[in-house]
Amino acid sequence: MKKLLIIAAALLLQPWAAQAMPRLNIGALNDYLDASKTTQVKRIYNGGTSTAFVKVSVWELVRGPDGKFREVSLDGQDSASRSLVVSPARLIIPASGMQSVRLLYRGERDRERYYRLRFNPVVPEVGDGFEVNADGAKDYKDSLEAGVQVMAGFGSLFYVRPTNTQFKVDIDERQGKLVVRNNGNATVELDRFRACESKGKNCASAVVHRLLPGAVLEFDKTGGRSYAFDLIEGEKKTEIER
Repeated sequence: MKKLLIIAAALLLQPWAAQAMPRLNIGALNDYLDASKTTQVKRIYNGGTSTAFVKVSVWELVRGPDGKFREVSLDGQDSASRSLVVSPARLIIPASGMQSVRLLYRGERDRERYYRLRFNPVVPEVGDGFEVNADGAKDYKDSLEAGVQVMAGFGSLFYVRPTNTQFKVDIDERQGKLVVRNNGNATVELDRFRACESKGKNCASAVVHRLLPGAVLEFDKTGGRSYAFDLIEGEKKTEIER
């Protein structure tokens, strides 16, 4: 035991214990662009103790005839033909600092569209858009390699609502089930969704369900089970208990 304590103390004194590193916070993981808007600003925070060099990547999520989504990268496309433009695509965020990215949508709005954004902290290299010289890139790399470092990236989803947005959610009880169906053309949220053994009693931890257009959720209603949630349709919130 004494030997283990000595080893643990030695590890705590290693350089990586106090080594600086960036820590990103991208805020909401799901963002919505209303029908009346074409741009939105997303703020990216660095809560770490060293500068964050962040690459932003974008994919469109395209739904196929089978209902499954495939990712189409926009990074290799010409900027003039991209339906969603993220600017800037390279962020340099100082420690305890913040920088904003602007999301500009230029595509069609006949239906709801979906995008995946990825914010990855990287070690900068000469010529990759961060405007650092060779010495600066090496110094940053060396500072990270001085200890065991894992720089975590984060992803978010971006929903672009159609021009004629219609929210229409049907909630029914049949054959011992609670059925929630999205018959509108825009995604809705079932926020603070709680499943309870009886009305308001012995409830499970709250979760969030998102229903895309045409999606259906079914929940067991046998044995006196009940459900409560906030139905979020754009700016409208309705408390539901069934």
